[in-house]
Amino acid sequence: MPHPIVFLMFEIMLLLILFYRFLIRFFPGLVALTFSAAVAAQSPALNNSSDIEAQLNKILRAIAANRMSEATKLNDALLQAYPNFRLAYLIQGDLLRARVAPLRTIGDIPNIPDERVRALREEALQRLRGYLEKPPSNRVPRYLLQLRTDQRTAIVVDTKRSRLYVYENTNGQPRFLADFYMTQGKSGSFKLREGDEKTPIGVYHVTSSIPDSKLDDFYGAGAFPINYPNEWDRLNGRTGSGIWLHGVPSNTYSRPPKASNGCVVLSNPDLQKIAQWINPGTTPVVISEEVEWLNLDDWQREREQFQSAFDTWRRDWESRDMRRYLGHYAMRFQGDGLNYNQWAERKNAVNQSKTWIKVGVSNLSMFRYPNKSDEMIVVTFDQDYKSNNLENKMRKRQFWIKEQGRWRILVEEAA
Repeated sequence: MPHPIVFLMFEIMLLLILFYRFLIRFFPGLVALTFSAAVAAQSPALNNSSDIEAQLNKILRAIAANRMSEATKLNDALLQAYPNFRLAYLIQGDLLRARVAPLRTIGDIPNIPDERVRALREEALQRLRGYLEKPPSNRVPRYLLQLRTDQRTAIVVDTKRSRLYVYENTNGQPRFLADFYMTQGKSGSFKLREGDEKTPIGVYHVTSSIPDSKLDDFYGAGAFPINYPNEWDRLNGRTGSGIWLHGVPSNTYSRPPKASNGCVVLSNPDLQKIAQWINPGTTPVVISEEVEWLNLDDWQREREQFQSAFDTWRRDWESRDMRRYLGHYAMRFQGDGLNYNQWAERKNAVNQSKTWIKVGVSNLSMFRYPNKSDEMIVVTFDQDYKSNNLENKMRKRQFWIKEQGRWRILVEEAA
Protein backbone atom coordinates (compact mmCIF):
# COMPACT_ATOMS: atom_id res chain seq x y z
CA MET A 1 0.00 0.00 0.00
CA PRO A 2 1.46 3.42 -0.94
CA HIS A 3 2.76 5.60 1.87
CA PRO A 4 0.28 8.35 2.99
CA ILE A 5 2.71 11.02 1.77
CA VAL A 6 2.14 9.77 -1.77
CA PHE A 7 -1.57 10.42 -1.50
CA LEU A 8 -0.84 13.85 -0.04
CA MET A 9 1.40 14.66 -3.00
CA PHE A 10 -1.32 13.53 -5.43
CA GLU A 11 -3.78 15.84 -3.63
CA ILE A 12 -1.32 18.70 -3.89
CA MET A 13 -0.77 18.17 -7.61
CA LEU A 14 -4.49 17.94 -8.30
CA LEU A 15 -5.19 21.14 -6.45
CA LEU A 16 -2.52 23.14 -8.25
CA ILE A 17 -3.66 21.92 -11.64
CA LEU A 18 -7.21 22.98 -10.88
CA PHE A 19 -5.93 26.29 -9.58
CA TYR A 20 -3.96 26.95 -12.80
CA ARG A 21 -7.05 26.11 -14.82
CA PHE A 22 -8.89 28.81 -12.85
CA LEU A 23 -6.09 31.30 -13.64
CA ILE A 24 -6.16 30.54 -17.35
CA ARG A 25 -9.94 30.83 -17.55
CA PHE A 26 -10.53 33.94 -15.46
CA PHE A 27 -7.20 35.78 -15.49
CA PRO A 28 -5.67 35.14 -18.95
CA GLY A 29 -3.79 38.45 -18.80
CA LEU A 30 -2.10 37.42 -15.59
CA VAL A 31 -1.00 34.08 -17.02
CA ALA A 32 0.42 35.77 -20.10
CA LEU A 33 2.73 38.06 -18.10
CA THR A 34 6.50 37.50 -18.21
CA PHE A 35 9.14 39.19 -16.15
CA SER A 36 12.87 39.33 -15.49
CA ALA A 37 14.41 36.25 -13.96
CA ALA A 38 16.63 38.36 -11.70
CA VAL A 39 13.69 40.37 -10.33
CA ALA A 40 11.50 37.31 -9.95
CA ALA A 41 14.10 35.43 -7.96
CA GLN A 42 14.38 38.16 -5.36
CA SER A 43 12.55 37.14 -2.17
CA PRO A 44 11.16 40.00 -0.06
CA ALA A 45 10.61 39.70 3.66
CA LEU A 46 7.55 37.52 4.18
CA ASN A 47 5.97 39.14 7.21
CA ASN A 48 2.21 38.97 6.61
CA SER A 49 -0.55 37.90 4.22
CA SER A 50 0.14 40.65 1.69
CA ASP A 51 3.82 39.73 1.43
CA ILE A 52 3.04 36.03 1.09
CA GLU A 53 0.36 36.62 -1.53
CA ALA A 54 2.73 38.80 -3.54
CA GLN A 55 5.24 35.94 -3.40
CA LEU A 56 2.59 33.42 -4.46
CA ASN A 57 1.67 35.64 -7.38
CA LYS A 58 5.31 35.74 -8.52
CA ILE A 59 5.56 31.97 -8.26
CA LEU A 60 2.41 31.38 -10.31
CA ARG A 61 3.49 33.87 -12.96
CA ALA A 62 6.87 32.15 -13.20
CA ILE A 63 5.20 28.75 -13.65
CA ALA A 64 2.81 30.15 -16.27
CA ALA A 65 5.85 31.52 -18.16
CA ASN A 66 7.62 28.13 -17.83
CA ARG A 67 10.34 29.62 -15.59
CA MET A 68 10.44 26.63 -13.28
CA SER A 69 13.84 27.39 -11.75
CA GLU A 70 12.69 30.83 -10.65
CA ALA A 71 9.43 29.43 -9.31
CA THR A 72 11.32 26.80 -7.33
CA LYS A 73 13.61 29.37 -5.71
CA LEU A 74 10.71 31.59 -4.75
CA ASN A 75 8.69 28.69 -3.40
CA ASP A 76 11.65 27.33 -1.44
CA ALA A 77 11.97 30.74 0.24
CA LEU A 78 8.29 30.62 1.12
CA LEU A 79 8.59 27.15 2.63
CA GLN A 80 11.71 28.13 4.53
CA ALA A 81 9.83 31.06 6.10
CA TYR A 82 6.64 29.06 6.77
CA PRO A 83 7.32 25.29 6.80
CA ASN A 84 3.70 24.56 7.81
CA PHE A 85 2.14 26.39 4.82
CA ARG A 86 0.18 23.72 2.97
CA LEU A 87 -0.41 25.85 -0.11
CA ALA A 88 3.35 26.16 -0.63
CA TYR A 89 3.63 22.35 -0.48
CA LEU A 90 0.93 22.20 -3.13
CA ILE A 91 3.13 24.27 -5.43
CA GLN A 92 6.21 22.26 -4.53
CA GLY A 93 4.41 19.10 -5.61
CA ASP A 94 3.55 20.61 -8.95
CA LEU A 95 7.11 21.81 -9.51
CA LEU A 96 8.40 18.29 -8.80
CA ARG A 97 5.92 16.87 -11.29
CA ALA A 98 7.02 19.41 -13.92
CA ARG A 99 10.50 17.82 -13.93
CA VAL A 100 9.17 14.68 -15.58
CA ALA A 101 6.06 15.85 -17.44
CA PRO A 102 4.61 19.13 -18.71
CA LEU A 103 1.89 20.68 -16.58
CA ARG A 104 -1.54 20.18 -18.15
CA THR A 105 -4.98 21.37 -17.11
CA ILE A 106 -6.30 17.80 -16.78
CA GLY A 107 -9.28 16.99 -14.60
CA ASP A 108 -8.57 14.71 -11.69
CA ILE A 109 -6.47 11.93 -10.24
CA PRO A 110 -8.08 8.50 -9.72
CA ASN A 111 -9.09 7.48 -6.20
CA ILE A 112 -8.56 10.92 -4.65
CA PRO A 113 -11.93 12.45 -3.63
CA ASP A 114 -12.19 16.10 -4.62
CA GLU A 115 -13.56 17.13 -1.20
CA ARG A 116 -10.20 16.26 0.38
CA VAL A 117 -8.55 19.12 -1.51
CA ARG A 118 -11.45 21.53 -1.97
CA ALA A 119 -10.65 23.58 1.16
CA LEU A 120 -7.06 24.15 0.06
CA ARG A 121 -8.20 25.16 -3.41
CA GLU A 122 -10.62 27.68 -1.90
CA GLU A 123 -7.84 29.18 0.19
CA ALA A 124 -5.69 29.56 -2.93
CA LEU A 125 -8.45 31.34 -4.82
CA GLN A 126 -9.29 33.65 -1.92
CA ARG A 127 -5.65 34.59 -1.46
CA LEU A 128 -5.36 35.35 -5.17
CA ARG A 129 -8.46 37.56 -5.04
CA GLY A 130 -7.07 39.30 -1.98
CA TYR A 131 -3.88 40.11 -3.87
CA LEU A 132 -5.57 41.24 -7.09
CA GLU A 133 -8.51 43.11 -5.57
CA LYS A 134 -7.08 45.56 -3.06
CA PRO A 135 -9.39 48.10 -1.36
CA PRO A 136 -10.06 51.12 -3.62
CA SER A 137 -7.57 53.84 -2.71
CA ASN A 138 -10.16 56.59 -3.12
CA ARG A 139 -12.93 54.87 -1.13
CA VAL A 140 -13.61 53.91 2.46
CA PRO A 141 -15.87 51.29 4.08
CA ARG A 142 -19.36 52.72 4.38
CA TYR A 143 -19.63 51.59 7.98
CA LEU A 144 -16.88 53.78 9.48
CA LEU A 145 -18.78 57.09 9.65
CA GLN A 146 -16.83 58.45 12.60
CA LEU A 147 -14.14 57.10 14.91
CA ARG A 148 -13.59 58.45 18.41
CA THR A 149 -10.27 60.08 19.25
CA ASP A 150 -9.28 57.07 21.38
CA GLN A 151 -10.09 54.65 18.55
CA ARG A 152 -6.72 54.65 16.80
CA THR A 153 -7.83 51.97 14.37
CA ALA A 154 -10.87 50.04 13.19
CA ILE A 155 -11.12 46.47 11.89
CA VAL A 156 -13.47 45.60 9.01
CA VAL A 157 -14.04 41.95 8.07
CA ASP A 158 -15.37 40.84 4.67
CA THR A 159 -16.53 37.23 5.06
CA LYS A 160 -17.27 36.78 1.34
CA ARG A 161 -13.66 37.58 0.43
CA SER A 162 -12.09 35.99 3.53
CA ARG A 163 -10.42 39.31 4.20
CA LEU A 164 -9.71 41.45 7.26
CA TYR A 165 -8.94 45.15 6.73
CA VAL A 166 -7.32 47.52 9.23
CA TYR A 167 -8.06 51.25 9.01
CA GLU A 168 -6.30 54.06 10.82
CA ASN A 169 -8.17 56.98 12.39
CA THR A 170 -6.92 60.14 10.68
CA ASN A 171 -8.84 63.00 12.34
CA GLY A 172 -12.02 60.92 12.31
CA GLN A 173 -11.57 59.74 8.72
CA PRO A 174 -10.54 56.11 8.08
CA ARG A 175 -7.31 55.50 6.17
CA PHE A 176 -6.32 52.05 4.91
CA LEU A 177 -3.38 50.44 6.72
CA ALA A 178 -3.26 46.73 5.84
CA ASP A 179 -5.31 43.67 4.92
CA PHE A 180 -5.03 39.99 5.80
CA TYR A 181 -6.45 36.61 4.80
CA MET A 182 -8.86 35.28 7.44
CA THR A 183 -11.00 32.25 8.25
CA GLN A 184 -14.68 32.35 9.28
CA GLY A 185 -17.16 29.81 10.64
CA LYS A 186 -17.62 26.41 9.03
CA SER A 187 -21.24 27.30 8.15
CA GLY A 188 -20.47 30.80 6.91
CA SER A 189 -21.68 34.06 8.39
CA PHE A 190 -24.74 35.63 10.06
CA LYS A 191 -24.71 33.86 13.40
CA LEU A 192 -28.15 33.29 14.95
CA ARG A 193 -27.76 30.74 17.73
CA GLU A 194 -25.32 28.88 19.93
CA GLY A 195 -23.53 26.08 18.09
CA ASP A 196 -24.51 27.03 14.52
CA GLU A 197 -20.80 27.42 13.62
CA LYS A 198 -21.41 30.78 11.96
CA THR A 199 -19.59 34.09 12.29
CA PRO A 200 -21.77 37.02 13.43
CA ILE A 201 -22.52 40.02 11.21
CA GLY A 202 -22.60 43.37 13.00
CA VAL A 203 -20.77 46.16 14.81
CA TYR A 204 -18.71 44.97 17.78
CA HIS A 205 -15.63 45.97 19.74
CA VAL A 206 -12.69 44.11 21.23
CA THR A 207 -13.34 43.55 24.94
CA SER A 208 -10.03 42.07 26.13
CA SER A 209 -6.75 40.44 25.18
CA ILE A 210 -5.79 36.87 26.10
CA PRO A 211 -2.07 35.98 25.72
CA ASP A 212 -1.06 32.62 24.27
CA SER A 213 0.37 31.60 27.65
CA LYS A 214 -3.19 31.35 28.98
CA LEU A 215 -4.61 29.51 25.98
CA ASP A 216 -4.57 26.05 24.48
CA ASP A 217 -2.26 25.72 21.46
CA PHE A 218 -5.39 25.52 19.27
CA TYR A 219 -5.80 29.32 19.57
CA GLY A 220 -2.27 30.08 18.47
CA ALA A 221 -0.53 33.37 19.24
CA GLY A 222 -3.36 34.83 21.32
CA ALA A 223 -6.99 35.92 21.24
CA PHE A 224 -9.10 39.08 21.22
CA PRO A 225 -12.70 38.43 22.34
CA ILE A 226 -15.46 40.67 20.92
CA ASN A 227 -18.79 41.62 22.50
CA TYR A 228 -21.08 39.22 20.63
CA PRO A 229 -23.99 39.16 21.31
CA ASN A 230 -24.41 42.95 21.43
CA GLU A 231 -27.62 44.84 22.30
CA TRP A 232 -29.05 44.39 18.81
CA ASP A 233 -28.27 40.67 18.77
CA ARG A 234 -29.98 40.14 22.13
CA LEU A 235 -33.02 42.15 21.01
CA ASN A 236 -33.31 39.78 18.04
CA GLY A 237 -32.92 36.64 20.16
CA ARG A 238 -29.47 35.71 18.85
CA THR A 239 -27.50 33.47 21.16
CA GLY A 240 -23.99 32.16 21.52
CA SER A 241 -20.76 33.45 23.00
CA GLY A 242 -16.98 33.15 22.77
CA ILE A 243 -16.51 34.88 19.42
CA TRP A 244 -12.83 35.80 19.21
CA LEU A 245 -10.17 36.97 16.82
CA HIS A 246 -7.45 34.37 17.34
CA GLY A 247 -4.53 32.48 15.77
CA VAL A 248 -3.90 28.90 14.65
CA PRO A 249 -2.14 25.88 16.19
CA SER A 250 1.66 25.93 16.14
CA ASN A 251 1.80 23.12 13.55
CA THR A 252 -0.37 25.08 11.09
CA TYR A 253 0.27 28.23 9.08
CA SER A 254 -3.34 28.99 8.07
CA ARG A 255 -6.78 27.39 7.92
CA PRO A 256 -9.26 27.17 5.02
CA PRO A 257 -11.75 30.04 4.46
CA LYS A 258 -14.53 28.23 6.35
CA ALA A 259 -13.05 26.22 9.21
CA SER A 260 -13.74 27.86 12.60
CA ASN A 261 -16.61 27.43 15.05
CA GLY A 262 -17.62 31.04 14.40
CA CYS A 263 -14.47 32.96 15.31
CA VAL A 264 -12.38 35.11 12.98
CA VAL A 265 -9.06 33.26 12.61
CA LEU A 266 -5.75 34.56 11.25
CA SER A 267 -2.30 33.09 10.87
CA ASN A 268 -0.14 33.63 13.94
CA PRO A 269 2.19 36.14 12.21
CA ASP A 270 -0.84 38.13 11.02
CA LEU A 271 -2.47 38.09 14.46
CA GLN A 272 0.77 39.33 16.01
CA LYS A 273 0.87 42.08 13.38
CA ILE A 274 -2.63 43.40 14.06
CA ALA A 275 -2.13 43.12 17.84
CA GLN A 276 -0.17 46.39 17.71
CA TRP A 277 -3.29 48.15 16.38
CA ILE A 278 -5.81 46.73 18.85
CA ASN A 279 -6.77 48.51 22.05
CA PRO A 280 -9.15 46.30 24.10
CA GLY A 281 -12.25 48.19 25.17
CA THR A 282 -12.17 50.67 22.27
CA THR A 283 -11.17 49.03 18.96
CA PRO A 284 -14.28 48.49 16.79
CA VAL A 285 -14.73 45.32 14.74
CA VAL A 286 -17.27 45.54 11.91
CA ILE A 287 -18.05 42.13 10.38
CA SER A 288 -19.78 42.27 7.00
CA GLU A 289 -20.88 39.71 4.47
CA GLU A 290 -19.46 41.96 1.74
CA VAL A 291 -17.90 45.37 2.34
CA GLU A 292 -19.64 48.39 0.78
CA TRP A 293 -17.27 51.15 -0.32
CA LEU A 294 -18.04 54.87 -0.59
CA ASN A 295 -16.08 57.68 -2.17
CA LEU A 296 -15.14 60.41 0.29
CA ASP A 297 -17.86 62.82 -0.91
CA ASP A 298 -20.65 60.30 -0.37
CA TRP A 299 -19.09 59.20 2.93
CA GLN A 300 -19.01 62.80 4.15
CA ARG A 301 -22.62 63.37 3.01
CA GLU A 302 -23.92 60.31 4.92
CA ARG A 303 -21.91 61.34 7.96
CA GLU A 304 -23.26 64.91 8.00
CA GLN A 305 -26.86 63.81 7.43
CA PHE A 306 -26.82 61.53 10.43
CA GLN A 307 -24.86 64.01 12.56
CA SER A 308 -27.64 66.53 11.93
CA ALA A 309 -30.29 64.06 13.17
CA PHE A 310 -28.23 63.27 16.27
CA ASP A 311 -27.64 66.95 17.10
CA THR A 312 -31.37 67.66 16.74
CA TRP A 313 -32.16 64.89 19.25
CA ARG A 314 -29.78 66.46 21.78
CA ARG A 315 -31.22 69.97 21.31
CA ASP A 316 -34.81 68.73 21.54
CA TRP A 317 -33.97 66.99 24.81
CA GLU A 318 -32.57 70.27 26.16
CA SER A 319 -35.70 72.13 25.00
CA ARG A 320 -37.87 70.04 27.38
CA ASP A 321 -40.47 69.82 24.58
CA MET A 322 -41.55 66.20 25.10
CA ARG A 323 -43.40 65.94 21.81
CA ARG A 324 -40.30 66.88 19.86
CA TYR A 325 -37.99 64.82 22.07
CA LEU A 326 -40.07 61.63 21.96
CA GLY A 327 -40.45 62.04 18.20
CA HIS A 328 -36.83 60.84 17.94
CA TYR A 329 -37.74 57.38 19.31
CA ALA A 330 -39.05 54.51 17.20
CA MET A 331 -42.36 52.87 18.09
CA ARG A 332 -40.42 49.58 18.52
CA PHE A 333 -38.04 51.27 20.97
CA GLN A 334 -36.38 49.25 23.76
CA GLY A 335 -34.29 50.80 26.54
CA ASP A 336 -33.60 50.05 30.21
CA GLY A 337 -36.10 47.20 29.95
CA LEU A 338 -38.87 49.57 28.79
CA ASN A 339 -40.89 49.75 25.58
CA TYR A 340 -41.81 53.01 23.87
CA ASN A 341 -44.95 53.72 25.90
CA GLN A 342 -43.22 52.98 29.22
CA TRP A 343 -40.23 55.11 28.20
CA ALA A 344 -42.50 58.03 27.22
CA GLU A 345 -44.38 57.78 30.53
CA ARG A 346 -41.13 57.85 32.52
CA LYS A 347 -39.66 60.77 30.56
CA ASN A 348 -42.85 62.81 30.86
CA ALA A 349 -42.91 62.27 34.63
CA VAL A 350 -39.23 63.23 35.02
CA ASN A 351 -39.66 66.31 32.84
CA GLN A 352 -42.22 67.77 35.24
CA SER A 353 -39.48 68.64 37.75
CA LYS A 354 -37.09 70.21 35.23
CA THR A 355 -36.64 73.93 34.71
CA TRP A 356 -33.56 73.54 32.50
CA ILE A 357 -31.48 70.74 30.92
CA LYS A 358 -28.04 70.74 29.34
CA VAL A 359 -26.69 67.66 27.52
CA GLY A 360 -23.01 67.55 26.63
CA VAL A 361 -21.74 64.98 24.12
CA SER A 362 -18.11 64.00 23.56
CA ASN A 363 -16.08 61.07 22.18
CA LEU A 364 -18.75 60.29 19.60
CA SER A 365 -18.38 57.29 17.28
CA MET A 366 -20.78 56.40 14.47
CA PHE A 367 -20.91 53.07 12.62
CA ARG A 368 -23.41 52.06 9.96
CA TYR A 369 -24.59 48.49 10.49
CA PRO A 370 -23.38 46.08 7.77
CA ASN A 371 -26.58 44.02 7.49
CA LYS A 372 -28.16 45.40 4.31
CA SER A 373 -31.67 44.48 5.43
CA ASP A 374 -31.37 46.87 8.40
CA GLU A 375 -30.63 50.53 7.65
CA MET A 376 -29.14 51.23 11.04
CA ILE A 377 -26.38 53.28 12.68
CA VAL A 378 -24.77 52.55 16.05
CA VAL A 379 -23.52 55.53 18.04
CA THR A 380 -21.50 55.50 21.25
CA PHE A 381 -20.66 58.65 23.19
CA ASP A 382 -19.86 60.12 26.59
CA GLN A 383 -22.88 61.99 27.92
CA ASP A 384 -22.59 64.84 30.43
CA TYR A 385 -26.13 65.52 31.68
CA LYS A 386 -26.96 68.52 33.86
CA SER A 387 -30.29 69.91 35.05
CA ASN A 388 -31.62 72.03 37.89
CA ASN A 389 -31.82 68.96 40.17
CA LEU A 390 -29.51 66.29 38.73
CA GLU A 391 -26.04 65.84 37.24
CA ASN A 392 -24.47 62.64 35.89
CA LYS A 393 -21.94 61.36 33.39
CA MET A 394 -22.15 58.08 31.51
CA ARG A 395 -21.16 56.33 28.31
CA LYS A 396 -24.23 55.62 26.21
CA ARG A 397 -24.90 53.48 23.12
CA GLN A 398 -27.83 53.97 20.74
CA PHE A 399 -29.04 52.05 17.70
CA TRP A 400 -30.75 54.37 15.19
CA ILE A 401 -32.96 53.07 12.36
CA LYS A 402 -34.71 54.65 9.41
CA GLU A 403 -38.44 54.76 10.19
CA GLN A 404 -40.73 56.40 7.63
CA GLY A 405 -37.74 58.12 6.07
CA ARG A 406 -36.46 59.59 9.35
CA TRP A 407 -33.68 58.52 11.69
CA ARG A 408 -35.09 57.35 15.04
CA ILE A 409 -33.67 55.61 18.11
CA LEU A 410 -34.51 51.92 18.41
CA VAL A 411 -32.26 50.98 21.36
CA GLU A 412 -30.69 53.17 24.05
CA GLU A 413 -28.54 51.68 26.81
CA ALA A 414 -25.56 52.42 29.02
CA ALA A 415 -22.43 51.24 27.21
